[in-house]
Amino acid sequence: MQRHSWNRRESMSEQRNKGKVRADPRQKRSEERTSTYLCDISTYDMLCSSGYASLAKNPEIISAVNKIANLIGSMSIHLMQNTQDKGDIRIRNGLSRKIDIEPNRYMTRSTFIQTIVRALLLEGEGNAVVLPKTKDGLLDDLLPIPPSQTTFLPDGYGYKIMIYGQTYEPWDLIHIAMNPDPEVPWKGEGYRKSLKQVAETLLQASITKKGFMESKWKPSIIVKVDADTEELSSKEGRSQLLKKYVTSTEAGEPWLLPADSFEVETVKPLSLKDLAIQENVELDKKTVAAILDVPPFVLGIGEFKADAWNNFINTRIKTICQCIEQAFTKAVLIDPTLYFRFNARSLHSYDIDTLANVGANLYTRGIMEGNEVRDWIDMPHKDGLDELVILENYIPAGMIGDQKKLKKKEGEEGG
Repeated sequence: MQRHSWNRRESMSEQRNKGKVRADPRQKRSEERTSTYLCDISTYDMLCSSGYASLAKNPEIISAVNKIANLIGSMSIHLMQNTQDKGDIRIRNGLSRKIDIEPNRYMTRSTFIQTIVRALLLEGEGNAVVLPKTKDGLLDDLLPIPPSQTTFLPDGYGYKIMIYGQTYEPWDLIHIAMNPDPEVPWKGEGYRKSLKQVAETLLQASITKKGFMESKWKPSIIVKVDADTEELSSKEGRSQLLKKYVTSTEAGEPWLLPADSFEVETVKPLSLKDLAIQENVELDKKTVAAILDVPPFVLGIGEFKADAWNNFINTRIKTICQCIEQAFTKAVLIDPTLYFRFNARSLHSYDIDTLANVGANLYTRGIMEGNEVRDWIDMPHKDGLDELVILENYIPAGMIGDQKKLKKKEGEEGG
């Protein structure tokens, strides 16, 4: 049917053209002669970009997104319980393993979370949808749905979600939304509008740089020749002219040129620095870093700074983590005392001296066990370090008078 429809359109086009008068070829050639070209097609391709380029194809944008996704995917997810007597404690059971180790039979937690984060930042426009599958009343699989297969259908103030042509209620799925849309607060909003212009500029800079480096129009020597020379009328003649007067057979051999017909000059080729491409690219990279809220050194601008990195973890990374934590807690857990939490502390930039000093101080004050400190500095468990200890001098203020050195021995007289 499709082929038949296409042939029909062709026949209709032929019928419309039957009554038209064919243009005069001489008139066409005249129009071509009057056209003005700024550059040839190869130079145009070098200087101009064409077509649509997705944000996922931009090296700077995908580098920043991958950094965020990899960091969040590397964090373990803890199932926590809020108790009255012991505070918040970690629960280890089949549900915690399902979320933290094997969310579905096809993926690990790292790839699963990376898929969600990438959908939030790029293709999903601030939205990621996960389809939970159950078996015998228990959670069996958590399947992330590709953004291309997800459609949000407004329904009054609320909405429904269509995936693979089937409509679901939002509470039957796990919908993670980031940056709420002002018009529909339940839907997230991505960064496509903010990043589109800077992505196009970076693409243009990359194409110009590549074309400039590959361009053959960067001679270091220019030879001025008399325009009346017959050899200049053809490519073969120009080659013969260069071979006759310019090309030497041995290194260092002098050129013999007619004084009245030739003039040789050396030139300095135009460089990328002259085009100010590097400065513009750095500015665009800083813009990408600001929009996605990542440190500039992630994109190769500036040097690594521990304070900036820790602030990045405490703000940008934790914000995305909270969106995922709350969506999973709301959709998966029934017990109101349970919740999910990412272990964000593992991403902070601490050197071994800082961890050892902080751990030693907490251990001697009875706040941490010895094996907890050893776990901080990646040392194995050791027997005998599972109890809280405290130095003798660290006593409550109300027990200062009970110290042995302040009590008088029997038979001693007060002085």
